Amino acid sequence: MAEFRFEFVAPNEIREAIIKRESGKAYGRIRIKPATVLWKPANYSKYFSVSLEEFAAWITDPSTRARRVDR
Repeated sequence: MAEFRFEFVAPNEIREAIIKRESGKAYGRIRIKPATVLWKPANYSKYFSVSLEEFAAWITDPSTRARRVDR
């Protein structure tokens, strides 16, 4: 098989989504990477970052009142 000079490579981001309000305006962006979760509110130029371990500890803490869902 022939060798190629270029190749397709998956991006570092696993998933990025824009979260919108009911009015249709952007609320912010969330980006999930293999080791971090990033959040950027609308009209901000930089992301806030937290490690996946810190996020997991926070979301499972009873004080957050996060609920388990069947999805």
